[in-house]
Amino acid sequence: MSAPNTSPSKSHGRKSIRASMTPSELITPNPRLVGAWAVQVITLVPQAFPGILGESLTGRALSDGLWTLDAIDLRKFGEGKHRNVDDTPAGGGAGMVLRADVMGAAIETAQRNAPHGAPLIYLSPRGARFDQAMARRWAAAPGLTMICGRFEGLDQRAIDHYGAEEVSLGDFVMTGGDIAAQAMIDAALRLRPGVLGNAASTADESHSDGLLEHPQYTRPAEWQGHAIPPILMSGNHGEIAKWRQAEAENLTRTRRPDLWQAWQDRKRDG
Repeated sequence: MSAPNTSPSKSHGRKSIRASMTPSELITPNPRLVGAWAVQVITLVPQAFPGILGESLTGRALSDGLWTLDAIDLRKFGEGKHRNVDDTPAGGGAGMVLRADVMGAAIETAQRNAPHGAPLIYLSPRGARFDQAMARRWAAAPGLTMICGRFEGLDQRAIDHYGAEEVSLGDFVMTGGDIAAQAMIDAALRLRPGVLGNAASTADESHSDGLLEHPQYTRPAEWQGHAIPPILMSGNHGEIAKWRQAEAENLTRTRRPDLWQAWQDRKRDG
């Protein structure tokens, strides 16, 4: 009998069927589900996954096999007795830098299991700022492989060699990319078919068309002296749509002048 595969990943999802002389439970600890959105995360804290992604709608989608998640433990690729993954910066300076050789071994393991066309993302505060357009692009891909940065970052040679796309959650610095990874996965995953159950749920929300979302209300009709705007109770769907559009435009203009200008430019350019 073949020896068990000792890949460092853990998986969530159902197995795809492949012909093999090896018993299925020994093929791999991270089976692939055919057609599922396949996400791999290279991290020093694999126990942090799926985290919030294992709850609510994304958790149900994970259980239903609409997507799979492999948390790849970078430490298992470390060097020496203590599985070192980092070293001091070349040229001096504070902090530690993730080694290219260690990360390279983890990336190559991930890429052997990644679906063709899945982008390789390095989460870094110096990357392009994540936005809804990027979430849509990732959702349209067959999956993602994400590298969670730590310490002072990753040796540039690994980024260049594997052509990783650098992406930032925002203009601030965190202790690592793991929380950012979960946020970005959530943003893209909810755009995948079947995850929210109702495709219309994503149509009118903030950033879907370049504007912030209009205010939302629900029962009771009056609360603490505040009533739901009468137009929303009128049943006139045409007027309701106009009100919502006007509110979305007003909110965007006052709160996010950058988005408002971009939206105006797109309207002008046709």
